[in-house]
Amino acid sequence: MCGIVGYTGNSQAAPILLHGLSKLEYRGYDSAGLAVRDGEKNVEIIKAKGRLKVLAEKTNNGESVPGTCGIGHTRWATHGEPSEINAHPHMSDDGNVVAVHNGIIENYQELKDKLTRKGYTFYSSTDTEVAVKLVDYYYKKYLGTPVDAINHAMVRIRGSYALAIMFKDYPEEIYVARKDSPMILGVENGESYIASDVPAILKYTRNVYYIGNLEMARVKKGEITFYNLDGDEIEKEPKTIEWDAEAAEKAGYEHFMMKEIHEQPKAVKDTLNSVLKDGQIDLSEVGLTDEDIRKISQIYIVACGSAYHVGMAAQYVIEDLARIPVRVELASEFRYRNPILDPNGLVIIISQSGETADSLAALREAKERGNRTLGIVNVVGSSIAREADNVFYTLAGPEISVATTKAYSTQLMASYLLAVQFAKVRETISTEKYEQLIQELTAIPEKIAKILEDDKERIQWFAAKQANVKDAFFIGRGIDYAVSLEGSLKMKEISYVHSEAYAAGELKHGTISLIEDGTLLIGILTQNKLYEKTVSNMVECKSRGAYLMGLTTFGHYNIEDTADFTVYIPKTDEHFATSLAVVPLQLLGYYVSVAKGLDVDKPRNLAKSVTVE
Repeated sequence: MCGIVGYTGNSQAAPILLHGLSKLEYRGYDSAGLAVRDGEKNVEIIKAKGRLKVLAEKTNNGESVPGTCGIGHTRWATHGEPSEINAHPHMSDDGNVVAVHNGIIENYQELKDKLTRKGYTFYSSTDTEVAVKLVDYYYKKYLGTPVDAINHAMVRIRGSYALAIMFKDYPEEIYVARKDSPMILGVENGESYIASDVPAILKYTRNVYYIGNLEMARVKKGEITFYNLDGDEIEKEPKTIEWDAEAAEKAGYEHFMMKEIHEQPKAVKDTLNSVLKDGQIDLSEVGLTDEDIRKISQIYIVACGSAYHVGMAAQYVIEDLARIPVRVELASEFRYRNPILDPNGLVIIISQSGETADSLAALREAKERGNRTLGIVNVVGSSIAREADNVFYTLAGPEISVATTKAYSTQLMASYLLAVQFAKVRETISTEKYEQLIQELTAIPEKIAKILEDDKERIQWFAAKQANVKDAFFIGRGIDYAVSLEGSLKMKEISYVHSEAYAAGELKHGTISLIEDGTLLIGILTQNKLYEKTVSNMVECKSRGAYLMGLTTFGHYNIEDTADFTVYIPKTDEHFATSLAVVPLQLLGYYVSVAKGLDVDKPRNLAKSVTVE
């Protein structure tokens, strides 16, 4: 969950590293550091606690650190508190090996004990320092090459890592190793770049290589050589990044989150049009034939965080339209409970980054058990995209804000498209219904745009009045409960308001005891058959002092008799209401955060891509 950048070429490295790290600060921002080498001279390491700007000030934006080869890092703490000592890069006792690391080394204590017996000392609380000194140990023990040393270390390390390593004996070179944590490498005009995510190097090159799991690379000026775990050279084909650098900029918005909220109509439309051909859904590029779809007996949706909430909404839609049983699983629990999987079941893994550690582990578990797997991911070439049997790419483009918005919305659209096509192929809906549903889907982007145009100012006004709220509850029934989960998470993660989501009927089974004067309660009411029941639950809370916000579709104006504040969204087929209802909830979380003066894009303790378990 940290950010890694590396460079070797003919330009000064430090400014390039700082620029790249600024594009990755959403991945980690407890501390930051650089290691830069000027030719044959010793490497210079500069570290700082806090945001990247502290490091930039300390180095005069990199100008005070000469050298054309270096590695940089922004940290999200796992082992050891945020501090300058624990910040990366880390080095061996004699400065022979310097490295930065993303991931978690699970057996670091065992390795640390071994190295201590060999005479090594440790200055930090990190697992990364252990990895650095393990590489140093093998380099000296076998008197081999950096690839040999890294190879031996990789065999001993349990856990996940993306490592960028510099060796004293090999100036102007950087070595890379990867297991389960993302890493890309790029080459352009005699210069080479390393990063843990695309935005860091997009300014300099669009030609990138995706290093595979348990692979290594030797990075020289304008030249990259790849190796397998045995140390044998392997060939790789470069990939071209299609989206441009401007896609990862704020474009005049105060925060990336607001920009990405406004990008939802386009992102959703692009995802829809990627499989909609002449008014029909075509899943041939996804790799699912009609015969494959007919064989599916059960669907398991496995995901984390907001992607899990997409799965919750998809469960209602797929079961109702296609009549296929669906089970939604938390990826972090999936493989540890020894799940019973139907041999003809389809396991769908949803992940924005395609690198989410728990989701990737669940994918591998499903494949080991012989199940067909489908990844719904946003990043081409990511681990889940490469390892899943089939892939449905969401076309959200780069999402920088830690709190997801457009990735969530595109995942929803992908889920709807699967549900509708599965229903058609399995003949659980008529041709007329199929065409009607597609018409509804094509109207969603425009309706999202209308919500942004009509409701933004009113929600901002309401949010400002709720800036001091201590507790918030989101309630709904059916699909409305699924969107409640996401609305509650948005309030929690960027506004730091204690917030919970409940199926509305569950309130009276204990939770209603928490309702008191001033408690904010948001009721979502987009399902007509459940509307009156949810209103009744809201009334129960109002009588106990709750302040009510209602979120419903146009036409349900009697909600104003109950709610203190109401937001209306356009009507759509009720299966797809989540796509519209989530937008005001995103705006609510955003504006409460802004009203409280918080850092919307970089909420405390969180990182964008959770690549560790």
